[in-house]
Amino acid sequence: MTELSFRTVLRRSMGALPWILAVMIFVGQPANGQENPAIPNFWDPQERFIKPNVKDLPRLRFLTTTDFAPFSYLDKDKRLTGFHVDLARAICRELEVLPVCQIQAIPFDELEKQLGDGGGEAIIAGLAANRITRQKYTFSRPYFWLPARFVAQKSDDYSEPLSESLNNQEVGVVDGTSHAAMALAKFGTIRVRLFETQEAALLALQDKKIAAVFGDGLALSYWLQRGRAEANCCKFVGGPYLSTDYLGNGLAIAIAKEDRALQNALNYALRAINDRGKFAELYLRYFPIGLF
Repeated sequence: MTELSFRTVLRRSMGALPWILAVMIFVGQPANGQENPAIPNFWDPQERFIKPNVKDLPRLRFLTTTDFAPFSYLDKDKRLTGFHVDLARAICRELEVLPVCQIQAIPFDELEKQLGDGGGEAIIAGLAANRITRQKYTFSRPYFWLPARFVAQKSDDYSEPLSESLNNQEVGVVDGTSHAAMALAKFGTIRVRLFETQEAALLALQDKKIAAVFGDGLALSYWLQRGRAEANCCKFVGGPYLSTDYLGNGLAIAIAKEDRALQNALNYALRAINDRGKFAELYLRYFPIGLF
C-alpha cells in the first residue's frame, strides 16, 4: 500500500489511482444506516492492558490538521474540533496528564517533520500505518476503521450475501479507486459499472439506472445524512466490509520510532476509552448515521 494518508480514501472516492490491495473481511450485521447505528468494537475482549504510570511525562503534544472533517477541522468560531481532537483529550484525561496535554494543528505535509524535529509526541491525523511509515514510526493499536458499504434504494430488500442479492445487477463504483478494485475482485456476480465521480454514481442510483453504489462508508454516510430530497431515496444495505489490503490497516496514532512506553500508554488509554463508553459517545457525536 503506497498511500500515506487515510484522507486520500475520502478524496479518491471522487476518482483516483487505486491502492494495491487483497483480503476482505465481513464484519458484524447489516445496519439500516438510518436509525440506531451499531457501535463498532475494534478490541479483543480477552486482551488486557496494564495502566502505565506516565504522570511525570513532561508533555504530550498531539499533532493534527484542520482539513480532515469530521476528524479534525475548524468550527464556525474557528476553534479546532473533531473526533480526533476529542479523542486526544480523552486519552490525556485517561492517562491523567491533562495539565501537560496539547493539541496543535499544522498542515498535513508538515506533520512528519514536526514530529521528527521534536515538536510533538504523537500524530493523530489519519497517517496510514503501512510498510513505509512503520520504518519511521511506532503506531498505537487501530482505534477506527473506515468500512466499505453498499447504498441502495429504500424500496429494495437486499440482504447478505449481496453477491447473490445483487446477482447480475449493475452496481456503481468510482473508477480508479480502491473500492472499484475491491468490487471487481470480490463481488464476481455483480456487474460493476464505473463512474468518474461518486456524485454521478449516486445520481444514477436516484434515477434507478443502477441497483446500488459501492464505496467509502464515511463518504456515503455524509450523503445519506444530508436530509435533502436526493438522499431520502436510499439506505445502507449489507456489510460493513473491512479489508486490510484494500482499505488499509485502520486509523492509528503515530509516535517516534521505538517509543514503547508511549505506545503502551496510548494503547491502554484507547482501550479504556472504549470500555468506559467514551468511544461510543464520540462515535455517535461525529457519525450520527453510523458507518457500521
